[in-house]
Amino acid sequence: MNQYLYAKEKYAKLGIDTDAAIAKLKNVPVSIHCWQGDDVNGFDSEGPLTGGIQTTGNYPGRATTPEQLMADMEKMFSLVPGAKKVNVHACYAIFEDGEYADRDKLEPKHFKKWVEFAKKHNAGLDFNPTFFSHPMANGLTLSSPDEKVRKFWVEHGRACVRISEYFAKETGVPCVMNIWTGDGLKDVPADRKAPRERYAKSIDEILEGYNKELVKPCVESKVFGIGVESYTVGSAEFALTYAATRNILPLMDNGHYHPTEVVSDKISSLLCFFPEIALHVTRPIRWDSDHVVLFDDETKEIAKEIVRNDALERVYIALDYFDASINRISAWTVGARNMQKALLYALLEPSADFKALQESGNYTKLMVMQEEYKTLPFGEVWEEYCRSCGVVAGAEWFDEIVEYEANVLSKR
Repeated sequence: MNQYLYAKEKYAKLGIDTDAAIAKLKNVPVSIHCWQGDDVNGFDSEGPLTGGIQTTGNYPGRATTPEQLMADMEKMFSLVPGAKKVNVHACYAIFEDGEYADRDKLEPKHFKKWVEFAKKHNAGLDFNPTFFSHPMANGLTLSSPDEKVRKFWVEHGRACVRISEYFAKETGVPCVMNIWTGDGLKDVPADRKAPRERYAKSIDEILEGYNKELVKPCVESKVFGIGVESYTVGSAEFALTYAATRNILPLMDNGHYHPTEVVSDKISSLLCFFPEIALHVTRPIRWDSDHVVLFDDETKEIAKEIVRNDALERVYIALDYFDASINRISAWTVGARNMQKALLYALLEPSADFKALQESGNYTKLMVMQEEYKTLPFGEVWEEYCRSCGVVAGAEWFDEIVEYEANVLSKR
């Protein structure tokens, strides 16, 4: 018997239509970050990576030009099923003919090639102001007591709003614009409140008059970063309260909380109060280490919470990790495929039946059924999904990575 037909019958006994799950997933875009391909270096400076961010490893073949980065991303796209968006940081501005614009002077034209790339792949674009790796990013940016510094970064944020609107107009897809800074202090602060007041004021100024149909602003929190271990201005409480009081999206990165916290548990709470939310899916190991996303328990639970709450159109899913210790395109591909796997796995869960068992207090049967579900032939459904998207289903995709490394990456 055809393996997929066998799996289809097994799931059908639990009332799950695998064809419908596959069809539904094809319309769920996952935003894939450009910065995995070049270790978050970008194109607007040659200075070190700063602002609480660190990439480890020196695997050969890093992209160093826009052409290389887009070629690598295109290769990854060919190996990842499903709908996609392209997630770009402001430091990936592309200057031509000797032109240069500092971050407070960036214009849509500096991202024209990203729009062309997105259109080529029928993808939307998301955007991130870059409040790090810059001479003016010395500890504090939007929360700086130095008004010259604060205003510089406010103007950068405003420029990014205009670029986000440009992305949305060109692609026809709303642009999620995420505001995150590494602002904080290495040692114990004397005043926690004033920097947060300045931070709120700065974001208010950035978001004056933006087009709400085109731009979906987010604010992202973090526990700590390298060099800001004692105090982070944009804490979870700050970001969540700001988003709630300004009617914008909260963005949760599952590497930005204490090690015993999980974002999967937070999703349903936010969905009770926010029309839409945003996620950065990563894999923290003890801290915000941005390891490649695996098909692990937390990734599965994040996907389940989105699907169980019928929130696929309310949650903007993006990836955020960067590993320079292994082949970068392989890292991209593994993480993106695993996010798709987790979503498909969640769509194949008989969640209505599980919810009914919980509501009736039949916890014994709920546990039994949840455990039985884990051994259903998911792999066959995943392979069918990949085939239907025109993408290699099994590990053979890695052969293409090996060939690409030999023919392209090794020559850089």
